[in-house]
Amino acid sequence: MVAAQPAAAADPAGYQNVRINEVTSSNNDTVELYNSGSTAVSISGWKMSDDSFSAQSFTPSSTTIAAGGFVTFNSPKGLGDSDKLVIYTSGGTVVDRVEWATDTAKPAMARCGGDGTGAWVTTTTAATFGAANASGCPSIPAASQVRINEVTSDGSDTVELYNGGTSAVSVGSWKYVDADTSHSAATISSSSPSATSIPAGGYVTFNSTLGLGDNDSVFLLDSSGNTIDSVTWTTDAAKPSDERCANGTGWFQTATTATLGSANSCSGSTGGGTGGGTQTGQLLGGGGSLTSGCTPEAPSGTGSTPSGTSAWPGGLDVTIADNVCAFTTSTGPEGRDVSGLAFDPSNPSVLWAAKNKNWLYKLVKSNGKWIPDTTWSATGKQITFTGGSGQPDSEGLTVGANGHIYVTSERDNANNTVPKDTILEFDPSATGSTLTPVHQWDMTSQFPQLNTGDKDDANLGFEGVGYVPDSWLTAGGWVDPLTGAAYNPANYPLHGSGLYFAGLEWDGSLHVYGLNSDGTFITFGTVATGKAGVMDVTYDAGTQRIVATCDNTCGETHTFMKVNSSGAIVPDVTYTNPSVMPTDNLEGFAIAPTSTCVNGSREAVWSDDGIYGFGSGTTSYGHALYSGTFPC
Repeated sequence: MVAAQPAAAADPAGYQNVRINEVTSSNNDTVELYNSGSTAVSISGWKMSDDSFSAQSFTPSSTTIAAGGFVTFNSPKGLGDSDKLVIYTSGGTVVDRVEWATDTAKPAMARCGGDGTGAWVTTTTAATFGAANASGCPSIPAASQVRINEVTSDGSDTVELYNGGTSAVSVGSWKYVDADTSHSAATISSSSPSATSIPAGGYVTFNSTLGLGDNDSVFLLDSSGNTIDSVTWTTDAAKPSDERCANGTGWFQTATTATLGSANSCSGSTGGGTGGGTQTGQLLGGGGSLTSGCTPEAPSGTGSTPSGTSAWPGGLDVTIADNVCAFTTSTGPEGRDVSGLAFDPSNPSVLWAAKNKNWLYKLVKSNGKWIPDTTWSATGKQITFTGGSGQPDSEGLTVGANGHIYVTSERDNANNTVPKDTILEFDPSATGSTLTPVHQWDMTSQFPQLNTGDKDDANLGFEGVGYVPDSWLTAGGWVDPLTGAAYNPANYPLHGSGLYFAGLEWDGSLHVYGLNSDGTFITFGTVATGKAGVMDVTYDAGTQRIVATCDNTCGETHTFMKVNSSGAIVPDVTYTNPSVMPTDNLEGFAIAPTSTCVNGSREAVWSDDGIYGFGSGTTSYGHALYSGTFPC
């Protein structure tokens, strides 16, 4: 075993948690560092080097990086179109390193999918130095889904790679290098001739021919010389191994038992690996005693998280954002069943919420909580089908271009064994405590599989719905399934200025409709989400994506969908919820418009259909709404 070069002076506590997070070789040649740990780290006296000059001092925006914070500096010697950046402590220990091929750091090269841990990509939008990296990343290529997942410095010096993507990745020509700057990068194939490809969801291991020291680093590069991933550990933190927790996506910690070639055990200490294993965030707020009749319900139907899912890209902390048992009604005294959520794009201080058993709420923020807008209705308004009849099983909702609220219903709760898959349009400016539809479109006949006489089957119809503007569909080159040509809104003169994507809980598909002003509708076919179910649908203008949300059925995930080069709408990236959130029937999800961004973040809100939280005796019991942050 060849040990890394020893440090000349003591390194500051937590140095291994500092990661290069963003870099540009344009203009000021700026570098951003991110502290993935739980305590502040001093970077006083730290240095940097590139391919053409030795270690130089730099002038950071601060000499201390707060936990979860950022520091930036401009390279004292400039950075080339293709180059290498190495960061050192004041004692000479390598902290992190990133390399890029020609022009891949223009406008910037940044971690996408999570500060400090995400995949390195070339950004296509403005750089975000000093703040969380933008969520509007370009599509993450298959190669960038590969992570260093586990590493040992116990003699065999083994490195494990994990492919979190959906297709195999060839790695035979990839290279790796340790923290010894006198070492040249070695190819993976020279270290392990059989390690040529990693299957989707699979692993490859190889033994380092460079040797790995008691405190050291591993840097992984693709065949073009671009950095894919890196890990740094302190003395003995890779004995028996340093492993990511959660497997493939989380922060590094020292393992109790090495699990090379298989999923990480995540049963060890939170010591000297990158991030210290402590980045779990906090669940804030909540509490209070249940009111009379308020009855939380435990979740049902929990499934596994799909392969290739990425960690939540926003903040780690989540706040319970409503009063306990806030949504008890005459038809739902148990307080459950808040489902679909949607921010009002024309007034993002308003959050609309649908509650099963025919209720609609207009919510506003007060002291950090979403509460009913008393100028509209302090208790919510009931909704009906056309003619003022029935009890719509209101599941999802969206705000149309005309400012009206469009609600999906899968049944009439007055006759709940029979499906009634409809989209209802309501004018929120209408007076009175009950709203009747301006228009109603009934698609029930399209789903005979739900009409079995069983209320559980009838309950698997329309859940979420999202309004998607024509401008996005045409700009992306969406191919109209009815014509086989580029979508031309003028072909459908009565449909307004966008289409409606309704999520079917039965199979996770999206059903695309044009809702005509004369009460008829156009069916444009279906879109596969790759999910077992869909509980909410939204279009996010900030990321330019349609978001299909699934609750615990699919491991609490959100699939962001794009128009691909063939004109089809396909999954782009899938995120989990923040790790501090409960695994419940979290059926509603909404992201605030980018106009609300503060310090690189905007609000994300979730709804718990069962108001169960983490169960009786916890601060989340009896609460429906959770608030977190999503990158701008």
